[in-house]
Amino acid sequence: MTEKEGGIVKKGHEEGMKMATSLLKEFELPLGLLPLVDVIEVGFVRSTSFMWIVQQRKVEHQFKTIDVLVNYDTEIHGHIEKMKIKKLKGVKTKDLIFRPPVIEIKVDETSSEKIHFRSVAGFSKTLPVEAFATAHTAKKKNIM
Repeated sequence: MTEKEGGIVKKGHEEGMKMATSLLKEFELPLGLLPLVDVIEVGFVRSTSFMWIVQQRKVEHQFKTIDVLVNYDTEIHGHIEKMKIKKLKGVKTKDLIFRPPVIEIKVDETSSEKIHFRSVAGFSKTLPVEAFATAHTAKKKNIM
């Protein structure tokens, strides 16, 4: 059995964006968390909370208000829960010279004004939720 088995799948940019936005709203995550370009497919398996997004190319997005550069791979997936995405794959932040993969994103339960990012390297960063509050359109950029 694959992780995607039994999932609801939306194909194409417009339908995929609607589903991605709907999932972020449903699980109380900021709408600007995943700036996407040329979405091919978005899927969600409710029984396991597994979600995935496939886009045509990698995307690099600069969140200007917090001066953070984030890379989104062609496939992003993880388990989405209320105010959290865990076991995340396909998202990296640029922190100095390193690009550690982000493995968990969590809105602070005690203060919904903060969002925490945890990387595989053990680093974590807390940022204001408002920096991710509005949906962004990422610029197309080929990234190796």
